[in-house]
This record gives sequence, structure tokens and C-alpha cells, in this order.
Amino acid sequence: MIDEIREHELYIKSVKRRKRNIIITRISILVSIFLLWEIAGDLKWIDPFLTSTPSRMWKSLVKLYMEGSLFKHIWVTCYETILGFVLGTILGTLIAIILWWSDFISKVLDPYIVVLNALPKVALAPIIIFWVGNGAPAIILVALLISIVVTIITVLNGFNEVDIDKIKLLKTFGASKLQVLIYLIIPSSIPTLVSALKINVGLSWVGVIMGEFLVAKDGLGFLIIFGGQIAQLDTVMLSIIILAILAYLMYEAVEFLEKKLRM
Repeated sequence: MIDEIREHELYIKSVKRRKRNIIITRISILVSIFLLWEIAGDLKWIDPFLTSTPSRMWKSLVKLYMEGSLFKHIWVTCYETILGFVLGTILGTLIAIILWWSDFISKVLDPYIVVLNALPKVALAPIIIFWVGNGAPAIILVALLISIVVTIITVLNGFNEVDIDKIKLLKTFGASKLQVLIYLIIPSSIPTLVSALKINVGLSWVGVIMGEFLVAKDGLGFLIIFGGQIAQLDTVMLSIIILAILAYLMYEAVEFLEKKLRM
């Protein structure tokens, strides 16, 4: 018994050590990249005007902060992305439930969903701007359109992959279609729903940035376009780095939610 406890403790320590080594290695790689980037720019191995350097981006960060616009741009983009992400996920899941519920509606709408999935949503952006107006609603709608179709297809496939024998068993015991949905289909499709969330993280950021490229007066997408127009590539690179950090944090939030659902 004592030997088993010791073995378990050693195993836990080895797992913790491995996780710590992974984190340290990740940080070391990131620091090395930025350090090499800075050295390459200082020694003119690369053109710092075209590629920027960490020190130049830091100066741009301080400048935006002192101007009081840094957090404003971050907040605008985060607000639009989170809203588009949530709406796309919720509406996409609800439509998937309707399609699962009615096989007739699913068969009727199937070709339209395929076409919408293949259609580049960014091509609809100019039309959306005329419909909704030049501002945040248009940007959020672009993000919504990009994520909703993928959500519908992913979630519906997850619903359809649930074991048919389990559905028949519940119906044998007198379960209604709503009870089958609530007590079997949705719980069995939690991994699929989480996968849809992870996919929507990236799609929502793409939709918002593309929308901000076209119509925004604030936000990180606006900073990228504006910085490119006036040849402030330090601001462009800084905005891209901030976007990468925010997207990573959002993905980690979904990962945290997945762990909670599995507990």
C-alpha cells in the first residue's frame, strides 16, 4: 500500500515537472524569437522599417497609451468579437437544433447551408454596410455570418452522430423528442459544442478584423489599416501582436470552459 502511494506521488510529480518544462520551453522560445528579432533589426540583418522590432513596437505601445487610445481600440475590437462570437454560437446552435428536430426542414435547407458555407462571407460585407450602416453593427454582423454557418454544420453533425440505438432505447421507455434532445443529444454532443466554440474563436476574430478594415474608425483592425496607410508599420506589427495575445486568451477561456464541463 505504501509503495503504491509513493508511486502515485512520483507520478504526480513527474506530470507536474513535465508541465513546468513545457511552459518554460514555450516561454524560452518566445523570448528567443523576440530577442533574435531585436538583434536582427539592430544589426540591419532585416529592415526595421519593414519588419519593425520589439523595441520600436514598445515605443508605439507607450505612445498609444499616453494618447489614451490604446485600451479604447482594444475594447472596441474585443466587444465586437465577443458579441459576434456569442451570437454566432447561440444562433448557430439553435438553428442546428431546429434542423435536427425536423428532418424535412433539414433536407430543404441543406443545399442553402452548403452554398452559404462555400460563399466567402467577406464578399457580403459591402452589402451589409448598406443594410446596417457604417459602424459596429455591420462589423458584428460580418463576424456573426462567418461563424454561424460553421456552427450549424458542426453542431448538427454532432447531433446526428449520437448513437441511434440510445435514441431508440429512450423512445422505447416513452421519452418525448424534447426529452431525447435534453437528456441525450445535447449531453452527448458537448465535445462537438466545445469544438464549435474553438473554431468560432478564430472565425470571430477574422470577421471583426475584416469588418474593421472596411468601416471602422476605432479598433485594432482600424489601427492596422491606418498604420499601413501612413507607413507606421510599428503600429501595424504591434496591433497584430496584441490581436495574437487576445485570440490566445479567448481560446484559453474556451479551454477552461471545456475542463469545467468535463468535471
